[in-house]
Amino acid sequence: MVRERFAALLPAYGRDMKRSPFAPGFWRSPLRGPWLTSVLGVVLLGGITVLFVTGLVSYAAYNPDLSPVNDKTPDKGILGFYLFAWPTDPHWLYRLDQGVHVTLGITLIPVLLAKLWSVVPRLFTLPPVRSLAHALERISLLLLVGGALFEFVTGVLNVQLDYLFPGSFYPLHFYGAWVFFAAFLAHLALKLPLALRNLRQLREERDDLVPSDPAEPTVSRRGALWFVGGGSLLLFATTAGQNSDALRWTALLAPHGPGDPGEGPNGFQINKTAAYAGIRPADTADDAWRLVVTGRTGTVRLSRADLLRLPAHSAALPIACVEGWSTSDQSWRGVRLRDLAALVGYDDPPDVLVESLQQRGAFRRAALRANQVADPRSLLALFVNGEELSPDHGRPARVIVPAAPGVLNTKWVARMTFGDL
Repeated sequence: MVRERFAALLPAYGRDMKRSPFAPGFWRSPLRGPWLTSVLGVVLLGGITVLFVTGLVSYAAYNPDLSPVNDKTPDKGILGFYLFAWPTDPHWLYRLDQGVHVTLGITLIPVLLAKLWSVVPRLFTLPPVRSLAHALERISLLLLVGGALFEFVTGVLNVQLDYLFPGSFYPLHFYGAWVFFAAFLAHLALKLPLALRNLRQLREERDDLVPSDPAEPTVSRRGALWFVGGGSLLLFATTAGQNSDALRWTALLAPHGPGDPGEGPNGFQINKTAAYAGIRPADTADDAWRLVVTGRTGTVRLSRADLLRLPAHSAALPIACVEGWSTSDQSWRGVRLRDLAALVGYDDPPDVLVESLQQRGAFRRAALRANQVADPRSLLALFVNGEELSPDHGRPARVIVPAAPGVLNTKWVARMTFGDL
């Protein structure tokens, strides 16, 4: 009796399975196949490698081993093996590196989504594990897909200033990148020879991605590639302009795109306003504000008038931020950091801890290396483009250092401590 009832259920079960993603006939798109997957994979191979390298370089620019001040990843251990003293030449180095990192990452989003779409049937293959080697491949694939989505999503949220993650962006993105890239290398070792062979072939081999009962095509594979490429080009065209004052009007998808930064000498992009940072006008008034400088010979307190009596120097430097936006070179004028170090007993400038008046933000305190302090273009700026700094640009004084990330160019400076941090 039981066997007869089970046999009666089989036709209905078979019909349901055809509507299930686990059924071989569920995935019918004629576009899927090893050639399309291989083309997308090769594009991602180059793009993700550049993203990983530029991301590691960007991380080094934050002086993360100046612990505990700048170190947002204190448990990185061996993952920090490559860290080096970030150079000050060329002065546009960070602007280029982070601009490429963010712009390329956004541009690759359609390629990544197309790649995931092209291999989605493999996520539903039965049995899920056929052998130990197959199990390891599935685990690496899970880490690869999960890591890619995590890195791209957190990166886009950070670029758009939507800090929705449950913690600091820096350790999340840093550790996530290493997990993702390890899975990426494992997947590359397994799949690259097959991908190159598929690209060389003029006909489609039988493969688990090729549907057994394909639907009628509505577009060719090359047409699909043009569609994906067009989406990437559109994202590039509406993002890359945030790195150029002349093309900023094109950066429609960037928070530091075509918005009006104001007019006059202070009319260029900012990330955080004085009001957002909790800066009160009373704290920055000339009769109230003092810069406290501490070093080997003790502490000096300098008013704005005192700073104006010190030798002034100028430097043309950009501002570039982790979100991928940057300005062109602005003309800054102020006191050299090395001259401030000399006031407290250092002829050979050491590292410096810079503290801000701001009440909100991750970098209220930031450390600069000795080579950054020693550069004659590194200034405690009082003026920009011939005019006093506006409150939003850091009045009464801000740090500006060649090739440094924007957050290390501390605004609303209150204290500078030279020497052991």
